Amino acid sequence: MKAIRVNKLGGPEVLSYEDIPMPEPGPIQVLVRIEACGLNYIDTYYRTGFYKTDVPFTAGQEAAGTVEKVGAEVTDLRVGDRVAHTGILGSYAEYQVVKADRVVKRPDGVDARTAAAVMLQGMTAHYLTHSTYALKSGEWCLVHAAAGGMGLLLCQVAKLLGAKVIGTVSTEEKAKLAREAGADHVILYTKTDFEEEVRRITEKKGVHVVYDGVGKTTFSKSIYCLRPRGMLALYGQASGAVESFDPSILSIRGALFLTRPGLGWYISKREELVERSTAVFDWIRSGKLGIRISRELRLREAADAHRALEGRQTTGKVLLIP
Repeated sequence: MKAIRVNKLGGPEVLSYEDIPMPEPGPIQVLVRIEACGLNYIDTYYRTGFYKTDVPFTAGQEAAGTVEKVGAEVTDLRVGDRVAHTGILGSYAEYQVVKADRVVKRPDGVDARTAAAVMLQGMTAHYLTHSTYALKSGEWCLVHAAAGGMGLLLCQVAKLLGAKVIGTVSTEEKAKLAREAGADHVILYTKTDFEEEVRRITEKKGVHVVYDGVGKTTFSKSIYCLRPRGMLALYGQASGAVESFDPSILSIRGALFLTRPGLGWYISKREELVERSTAVFDWIRSGKLGIRISRELRLREAADAHRALEGRQTTGKVLLIP
């Protein structure tokens, strides 16, 4: 079968389209024939070695497809079941072996491409807005990179909860997408200081929460955008790792909260995985959550996909199709 392998750490050029042996599921595993893979920033962290794993490895963290084989001890999945999964390294491939308890069934009305676009980012939007900082109606949130795959979902989910949303983007085209996703105010950070603009919009009170997947270039100003006892949820670092800082600034600015969450900690239990994925699928089926798939590339084009992602040339979700 074909897969994208990383034999050494580095830039997009290390993503190699190769033949590897077909895997066989163990007793508590299933073999999934992958129909679509989701592209996520975490994939670049593993490729570069920022997140550690042994090389060589197959890249990717998110996919949807159909069960091809089931292990001897698997009782709740059958060959032919339509499924999706995330958080298991190795999804950039035609087939992947996954533990059965990490797989969820796709309901009618959610095809493989849609599921592959929302398993990681959709459930991330869910835990950020429902668990990390449970947004309430009328509260202010700041969403960085509001026209990206995560940003568009966060804007929509925040509006479903009745929050007031400020988004940051780099271009007018992206600003239009953020507004369509529900952002009440959109700041072009390439033209305007987003800290000053947030203070103006909120009448100097600041926002209740900042959802920041950018990291290094936004971190310091994000802290100054918060109102007393507000929270900075640093869920990613697309611009690089945050530099060391004096935590006393959190007290000085008003007893602020800082967290560095990750999806794995919010779906570690089977019940949480099912609860969050079901909520996301229900939003999609009811029309409450729109999914923007901006680009589909062949699996062999994974390196081009990574270049576009890191070059900030993408809006919405990018998929790889085996």
